[in-house]
Amino acid sequence: MANSALAAAEGGHPGAGEGAQAPVGSVVIVGGGTAGWMTAAALANRLAGLPVTITLVESDEIGTVGVGEATVPHIRFFNARLGIDEADFMRRTNATFKLGIEFVNWGRKGDSYIHPFGAHGEPIEGVAFHHIWARYRRAGGTEPIEAFSLPVLAARENRFAHPAPDPASLLSTYSYAYQFDAALYAAYLRSYAEKRGVRRIEGRVIAVDQDGESGQVRRLTLDDGREIGGELFVDCSGFRGLLIEQTLKTGYADWSHWLPCNRAVAVPCASAGPLSPYTRATALDAGWQWRIPLQHRTGNGHVYCSSYISDEAAAETLLARLDGAPQAEPRFLRFLTGKRHRQWNRNVVAIGLSAGFLEPLESTSIHLIQLGIGFLMDLFPTREWDPMLAREYNRLMDLEYERVRDFLILHYHATERADTPFWNYVRTMRVPDSLAERMTAFRERGIVVNYRDGMFLDASWVAVYAGQGIVPRRSDPRAEGLSDAGLFIKLASLREDYARMAGELPQQARFLEMIGARMDMRAPEGVA
Repeated sequence: MANSALAAAEGGHPGAGEGAQAPVGSVVIVGGGTAGWMTAAALANRLAGLPVTITLVESDEIGTVGVGEATVPHIRFFNARLGIDEADFMRRTNATFKLGIEFVNWGRKGDSYIHPFGAHGEPIEGVAFHHIWARYRRAGGTEPIEAFSLPVLAARENRFAHPAPDPASLLSTYSYAYQFDAALYAAYLRSYAEKRGVRRIEGRVIAVDQDGESGQVRRLTLDDGREIGGELFVDCSGFRGLLIEQTLKTGYADWSHWLPCNRAVAVPCASAGPLSPYTRATALDAGWQWRIPLQHRTGNGHVYCSSYISDEAAAETLLARLDGAPQAEPRFLRFLTGKRHRQWNRNVVAIGLSAGFLEPLESTSIHLIQLGIGFLMDLFPTREWDPMLAREYNRLMDLEYERVRDFLILHYHATERADTPFWNYVRTMRVPDSLAERMTAFRERGIVVNYRDGMFLDASWVAVYAGQGIVPRRSDPRAEGLSDAGLFIKLASLREDYARMAGELPQQARFLEMIGARMDMRAPEGVA
């Protein structure tokens, strides 16, 4: 009885009898879009050969958000795990390569820096480069840290090539991601998943039946009367959280006091100029604007706080700043930054917007989907419903969300701007202790606090600190012992090497053609 009570309290279901150790035999995914079809494709791949059925329920009447088009490098490994050919995927999703994110007007008006997917410089005599650079700046050096980053220099010139496999080459010092049409990516993965046995059911869920004892979800009722039963349910229903919140009342941690932007307006426009291998985030009076260049169009959006600007003014601001002619009417979204108190509750796992929302400032939305899927596969439940699995899943996802949260807050708080009420608020607000301690450690000693978990590594934190004007007051003592003359000669040589190497890379448009990834190239129908 005690074990049964514990299992029910933790969201489990006591297993008994034959087959309790076998994996659950049926998974029902509620909702399509990027989250739903990424989940379906990954489970179909990972569970191939096991007696597990995967069903995805979605309604064409319910639209998806579909504005997240920029990613971080982890997406490459997700695609590779599925055996997806890069060139084919890029053609079918109108994708471009991405070397980083440019931030304009964040530290001060008129500033610009790129957070690259790669390192800055190289260690000198065993000393991390950001200590060397900080010492150089205090000695009167004027070059920003991005002058010593190959991916930044390549991005500024719209150049791209795959990283080199030789770790001794400067061409191995960066990674890359993609910018793609999220709706086309979902369709691509739908084809992949259905070819591997995933069953798609068209319909709108109108009722959810729960087990009277455990509270677990047992079946869904659709608007045409059909009933869909399952053992494990994955909630990819978006902001509404049909199962995780509307049914299970899980609760939500509100982080809007740290990340006050609560709305967005999005509109695509015609492409203009060369294909840029980076996303741009431009700070505006009450939020920021994204620009994501795809092969066939440019994605644009204005993320803002409704306490400081009206919806009408936000849309007008965005439309006035487009590179080309708008291709659709502005689309408005409302959200609340934060996350569910538990993302695995009973036999429901929330993935995507149903799990939480952190604004797309660092292109983390799809990465958080990917993390949720990965942890679910690692902790895939058996019919005994061990409560440890849900506890561990929630612990890991809590850590990931909290560390992404802190990294996003850093962009707002590490500013000198006080020119609008919005920027004055985020500049002066009290931040989480975890972030305050990190900022102090870097500002005083150049220490980048490391965590075992968390997607953003040292180079990412250094890029934002340095890009927004935080230079350590003291460096590693070994850097302090370097002579000014020797330091300036070494960094000048390094800067020239990076500039020369970047200049030798092809333009991104040319590279897409070279590997057969241009959208206008003919390709066979279907997905492998």
